[in-house]
Amino acid sequence: MATAAATSASEPEAESKAGPKADGEEDEVKAARTRRKVLSRAVAAATYKTVGPGWDQQEEGVSESDGDEYAMASSAESSPGEYEWEYDEEEEKNQLEIERLEEQLSINVYDYNCHVDLIRLLRLEGELTKVRMARQKMSEIFPLTEELWLEWLHDEISMAQDGLDREHVYDLFEKAVKDYICPNIWLEYGQYSVGGIGQKGGLEKVRSVFERALSSVGLHMTKGLALWEAYREFESAIVEAARLEKVHSLFRRQLAIPLYDMEATFAEYEEWSEDPVPESVIQNYNKALQQLEKYKPYEEALLQAEAPRLSEYQAYIDFEMKIGDPARVQLIFERALVENCLVPDLWIRYSQYLDRQLKVKDLVLSVHNRAVRNCPWTVALWSRYLLAMERHGVDHQVISVTFEKALNAGFIQATDYVEIWQAYLDYLRRRVDFKQDSSKELEELRAAFTRALEYLKQEVEERFNESGDPSCVIMQNWARIEARLCNNMQKARELWDSIMTRGNAKYANMWLEYYNLERAHGDTQHCRKALHRAVQCTSDYPEHVCEVLLTMERTEGSLEDWDTAVQKTETRLARVNEQRMKAAEKEAALVQQEEEKAEQRKRARAEKKALKKKKKTRGPEKRGADEDDEKEWGDDEEEQPSKRRRVENSIPAAGETQNIEVAAGPAGKCATVDVEPPSKQKEKAASLKRDMPKVLHDSSKDSITVFVSNLPYSMQEPDVKLRPLFEACGEVVQIRPIFSNRGDFRGYCYVEFKEEKSALQALEMDRKSVEGRPMFVSPCVDKSKNPDFKVFRYSTSLEKHKLFISGLPFSCTKEELEEICKAHGTVKDLRLVTNRAGKPKGLAYVEYENESQASQAVMKMDGMTIKENVIKVAISNPPQRKVPEKPETRKAPGGPMLLPQTYGARGKGRTQLSLLPRALQRPSAAAPQAENGPAAAPAVAASAATEAPKMSNADFAKLFLRK
Repeated sequence: MATAAATSASEPEAESKAGPKADGEEDEVKAARTRRKVLSRAVAAATYKTVGPGWDQQEEGVSESDGDEYAMASSAESSPGEYEWEYDEEEEKNQLEIERLEEQLSINVYDYNCHVDLIRLLRLEGELTKVRMARQKMSEIFPLTEELWLEWLHDEISMAQDGLDREHVYDLFEKAVKDYICPNIWLEYGQYSVGGIGQKGGLEKVRSVFERALSSVGLHMTKGLALWEAYREFESAIVEAARLEKVHSLFRRQLAIPLYDMEATFAEYEEWSEDPVPESVIQNYNKALQQLEKYKPYEEALLQAEAPRLSEYQAYIDFEMKIGDPARVQLIFERALVENCLVPDLWIRYSQYLDRQLKVKDLVLSVHNRAVRNCPWTVALWSRYLLAMERHGVDHQVISVTFEKALNAGFIQATDYVEIWQAYLDYLRRRVDFKQDSSKELEELRAAFTRALEYLKQEVEERFNESGDPSCVIMQNWARIEARLCNNMQKARELWDSIMTRGNAKYANMWLEYYNLERAHGDTQHCRKALHRAVQCTSDYPEHVCEVLLTMERTEGSLEDWDTAVQKTETRLARVNEQRMKAAEKEAALVQQEEEKAEQRKRARAEKKALKKKKKTRGPEKRGADEDDEKEWGDDEEEQPSKRRRVENSIPAAGETQNIEVAAGPAGKCATVDVEPPSKQKEKAASLKRDMPKVLHDSSKDSITVFVSNLPYSMQEPDVKLRPLFEACGEVVQIRPIFSNRGDFRGYCYVEFKEEKSALQALEMDRKSVEGRPMFVSPCVDKSKNPDFKVFRYSTSLEKHKLFISGLPFSCTKEELEEICKAHGTVKDLRLVTNRAGKPKGLAYVEYENESQASQAVMKMDGMTIKENVIKVAISNPPQRKVPEKPETRKAPGGPMLLPQTYGARGKGRTQLSLLPRALQRPSAAAPQAENGPAAAPAVAASAATEAPKMSNADFAKLFLRK
């Protein structure tokens, strides 16, 4: 057969070579190359059919005669043209790429894209045996997509001829439908099975395939219709009276299911059926139509969206879960996973539904197996798989093999290996009967613990350059099992000693865990020894360890034990406090140093900006009195914007703008401007500043008024929007928002209530979110009469029942953090710290019911990982706030007015530094005189401060560095 094919294929090529060369020679050469490719595949296919699936790559020519004739055909078509050279180069390039891909897969067999590329190249080169082996290897590791399966199936179907080949194709179809629930693969399976109807049992085989297809994807609203129609067409083709009832049954079953184009199916049934459609069928059809209307929005959303449509599928899944039909829930999960097979959360949700609802062994284990094949890097899927296998009684050897596969899956972080080891060790522990002193299962558990520690030390630490189990959780569990279940305290103490030598001796919670274990299963002597060591080694919370030691000695120890414990705890705490003070001083010095540098940069920028502004305002130098007057007027003009900013909270007096007339020209530009002299404008601005109050507020109503700030500047009609919020506290008399002269809302207002209790209740709305920003609500106090008044709701001293948490992820919500904190005690209050814009800062304060709960929470939560963020937890003890000295505002007799203290952009913050250098704050006999005469001694620093900006940068630096 191969020889005949070679001869017939070579004849037209020989004729084309012998004939005259035409203009289309290039096309003929390309066609010859293509025919040669087809020829090589035909020979390979024929050889495979003759020899069988066990043929070797070296046997692809088989007989010498066939090989000779094939060589003749090849030589007849070959020519040393440039296109043949190009073709050879392409083949060589593909071969090199195939070798590279094979080598890469030998190193990392879990490289998905490498498998796909190798199959594509082998198929292009016509390497039938190699491409089959490559597909087989890939299918063992990964589930193949619908496109890959259909491509493989079509190749095998085109080569199948006898019964053995057909059985081989059937096996491939069975593997394909297990990977994903794909209607196209089921439809292809059904159509292919129809071709074998003439074989023994062929009719039953076809019906079995179609019935399984309908149970699997018959509910698919958009693609299930094709399967129903194919099945009906097959049954209709068998012209027998007994088969008519089968077609009737298929029509009725289909019409009871909500599918697209149901109306056409019903009309087809009416036309096909000789008898009227039964009333029960019509009722089921109408009910399915109603269900279809409910499903249509979700199906249309899928049709309109682009792949992978994860959010649309999730909404569809939520809808199906509410209805609760297991078949439909399973189908929508499978449909979603076809396009989102690499989304671990979707697999977790699907497997969790099957574990808790259906609990069918084969179905559950199949989904778990597919999940780890799709996302082998997700440790949670492997852990759930091991639990499911144990739950359904799978053989121990199978579970062990699955665990070994998990270790080789290539997790992305070190902690994943700790998690999978914990899951496997928990399974082994549940197999042990601890009533027996020794058993095979117990020895296997101890060997697994030993292997786990070695694996984490050798494999994980070398790969990730970090310890996956810094807290030695696995070793802790082993020690607890030895102490509690095996009554082997000696082994447990050895394990805890090893834990402490791995850098955990400085943590109080580790010592207290050991103490509790000794307390429950050891003796008092070892408890005392452990606590004495803890007092000396603990560096994070030594107070708590000392308290536990004193409590134990108070209830159980002798006087000598008590004296020893008191002496050790006092000595240790004194040393700890000294170390903390030194660390705090060092940190404060660093902070002060950084702030001083920031202030220097700020002053330098201000001086540079002022110098540029002055040069720009002066312009070219001019001489004469008139020119000097013009320069003064220009300087005044530059000062006007800042003056307007200072009084823009005020309400303009009537007739304020009457003296400035602006006539608009044709283009809308100012034609003429009648401007008053500078002196009159200055007088008018001063009088305007005196006459207009900063805010319209009656101080006698402070008790029933609250001040609201940090509102969005973009808020439209703030009085209308805020009124419903504050009316919940009581009757609101008036809301007075503050606007600038230009009519812009300034972000704050006064809210006046009818009763004082309403105002007090309104203070509880502080930090409430309004249009995405936290609204600040504070008492209304005139600070000019009460300069010492401070509004700070929270304590600034040590609070032992309150925790300070830092390092939180910005996405962490109050509810999520509260759920974590509730596990360690009763949470009275929880506050997430935000900035003025309402954005989280990753900080929180948690108030517990008492000190012991807070202390316990610190030990359990410090170092915990929340959403990949490692948090820090400590007892709330904010640093002391530095209160600035009161500025002297009195005017000395015969001396100048002292300027009020200047604050930076951060206001009176606790880390704010004085802008005046220390050298200028010291009274000095050599201080320069003021321009307007000698200044009084106490006012030298203030006067110098006013003159400091006029000095050069070099002079300022010398003064700043003077000691």
